[in-house]
Amino acid sequence: MQNQNVNHKTELKYRAYKYSIRIIEFLDNLPNNNSSQIIASQLLRSATSIGANIVEAQASSSKKDFTNFFNHSLKSANESLYWLGLLRDAKKINNPELEYLLTETKELANILGSSLLTLRGKR
Repeated sequence: MQNQNVNHKTELKYRAYKYSIRIIEFLDNLPNNNSSQIIASQLLRSATSIGANIVEAQASSSKKDFTNFFNHSLKSANESLYWLGLLRDAKKINNPELEYLLTETKELANILGSSLLTLRGKR
């Protein structure tokens, strides 16, 4: 059971890392206008923070710290959903990658939310 838990943690960390790479590649293709670049800056910060906080959680020294880092990661995922939705709805970009990123962000948020419920004993 412990080995399976380690595999899930490694898989989540790797998935968040791949997601960050895809966000960077996506943002490099945004139009070079002022509003798009401001949103891109915010999205880059929040989206890459998801994985960074997962890595920090896995290196934490207590359950409380682990939970706090996962909570920060979930907040970053929710913020990323906001920026991606804004790009989509303001029609700043017409790119099929946007739909993939929205779906992946929601899935990461769901995994983090479910993990937090388990950590807090509410599941």
